[in-house]
Amino acid sequence: MVICAWERAANSIQNSVNFLYSIGWWFYRFVFIAFFRLRIFNAERVPVKGAAILASNHASFFDPPLVGCSLPRELNYLARESLFRLPGLGWILREVNAVPVDRDGGGGAGLKAILNRLQAGGAIILFPEGTRTRDGKLQPARSGIGLAVVKSDAPVVPVRVFGTREAWGRGQRIPRPNPVAVKFGPLLRFAELRLEAKTCSKARLKEIYQQVADEIMAAIGRLEPYEDKQAFP
Repeated sequence: MVICAWERAANSIQNSVNFLYSIGWWFYRFVFIAFFRLRIFNAERVPVKGAAILASNHASFFDPPLVGCSLPRELNYLARESLFRLPGLGWILREVNAVPVDRDGGGGAGLKAILNRLQAGGAIILFPEGTRTRDGKLQPARSGIGLAVVKSDAPVVPVRVFGTREAWGRGQRIPRPNPVAVKFGPLLRFAELRLEAKTCSKARLKEIYQQVADEIMAAIGRLEPYEDKQAFP
C-alpha cells in the first residue's frame, strides 16, 4: 500500500506542467528520505484536486517543503512580498507557487491572493501559529487563518509535522539528521460557522474567526505520528 501511494505521488508530480516545482519536489523528497528518515501518515486524506487549505503547526523552515513533498499534488506557499522584488528569486518563487504576503501575512492583498489561489482550485499551506515555535510546544492560533477559512469554501486539512524542530529549529545554524514525520488529519468543513458568518454582527464575526482558528489548532494537536487504522476523509 505504501509503495503504491509513493508510485502515485511520483507519477503525479512527474506529469506536472510545473517543471521547477517538480525538481524541487524530487529534491526534497530525496533529502528527507535519505537524511531524515521521512515518514508520511494518511496523505490520502488530502483531496487530490480542488481547493483545500492545509493548516500545519510550525517548528522549522523545513515545514513547507516537508509537507509539499509528502503529497502527490502541487501546493501554494506564502512568501514575504519583498522577496519577489529580488532579481531571480522573484521568478523562482512564482514558479514554485509562492503567494506574496506582507511581513505579518495578514494584509488585504495577501488574503486576496490566498483566496484567488483557492478559487482557482489550488491547495495552499497555512500556519495558524504564524511563526515557528521556540520550545517545541504548539502555540495559540492567530485569527488570520479563521478569516481565510470563512471567506473561502475550501475544506481544511489539519497537518502536524514531527521532528523538524530537532532537525532544524530556531537558532540552529546547521540541520541535524533527526527523523521527521508528517501526519494529515480528517477534513474540517466549518459549514455552520461559515453560514453564521454571512449574517452575524462584526463582533461575533471576529469571534468566529478566532473560534475557527482555535478548532483547527485543537485538531492539529490531536494528531499523533502513526497511521490511523480507519483513515476516512
